[in-house]
Amino acid sequence: MKYETLAFDGEVLRLLDQRKLPGTIEFFTAKTYKDVEYAIAEMVVRGAPAIGAAAAFGVYLAAAEYADLAKGEFHAKLAAACQELAGARPTAVNLTWAIERMLSKVTAMEGEPVSSIVESLLEEAKTIVREDVEINKAIARHGNEIVAPGATILTHCNTGSLATAGGGTALGIIMAAHNSGKNIEVYVDETRPLLQGARLTAFELMQAGVPATLIVDSVAATLMREDKIDLVLVGADRIAANGDTANKIGTYMLSELAGRFGVPFYVVAPTSSIDLSVPDGSHIVIEERSAREVTHIGGLRIAPEGIKVYNPAFDITPHGNINGIVTEKGIIRPHYARNVSELLGAE
Repeated sequence: MKYETLAFDGEVLRLLDQRKLPGTIEFFTAKTYKDVEYAIAEMVVRGAPAIGAAAAFGVYLAAAEYADLAKGEFHAKLAAACQELAGARPTAVNLTWAIERMLSKVTAMEGEPVSSIVESLLEEAKTIVREDVEINKAIARHGNEIVAPGATILTHCNTGSLATAGGGTALGIIMAAHNSGKNIEVYVDETRPLLQGARLTAFELMQAGVPATLIVDSVAATLMREDKIDLVLVGADRIAANGDTANKIGTYMLSELAGRFGVPFYVVAPTSSIDLSVPDGSHIVIEERSAREVTHIGGLRIAPEGIKVYNPAFDITPHGNINGIVTEKGIIRPHYARNVSELLGAE
């Protein structure tokens, strides 16, 4: 994609404001870690890998802000800032993964001057971005193996360049299949309530020239019943040790439909989205977001005043509904509890 999702210029983190797409190309400037916290919470930046990368720069910005403090105060303030950043969105594990990775760098340099720690944190944040670019490429290579020539693929939410620091996860596979001449077609769920499919995935596919058709979420069942979908590819915000997966609300419904109609259903995510501390999906905290996301579209109220709203941002897809999990290390197949552990253990 020709627009960078995030870029650091040495002083500020520039984020493509995904709330404004596709109508307006506008960038949000994060000068402090609090700006980064706001950008993550308000979905200026979204998608698990992109959130992780943004959070890493948020940790650096906090460290730079407190660099002139005495060492003990520096560490205390930095720890508090990291706690604030981690609370921005509770479900996406890449957020805490990136923060913990940055803090482990701080711990390893405990005896070093604060200035050296700050400098090292900037390099670590840049490394996380570089690694994500390469991870996305590896995911695309592995995932392209499961895409048959002429396949029609259904995807949900947004898992492309906008959701990562690189070429994307599930959408990265779609781009790779298209670029390798497989003649694919894509159906894009609009993904209510924030329409990330309609606004973001459709935007990326049209930029890349991939044949795509936008549908409302409820059309997916009809397409599968009519044998018009060959493969479902979705992302993940957190994967439990047994393979249960948290992803954008509506993913579980698609997995049930895919099972009913015999359509292969694959989750696509970096290994950093796998959380072995969570035994299964019942232990994953599901973020509930503002009622306004449901009662309004584009600032226009579409529901009556006072109506109760239930707006979970994610749902849990049980591992039994998943044919495989595509990672940068390869495709994990059932039995997930064993194979996930073996993959990460080998890593």
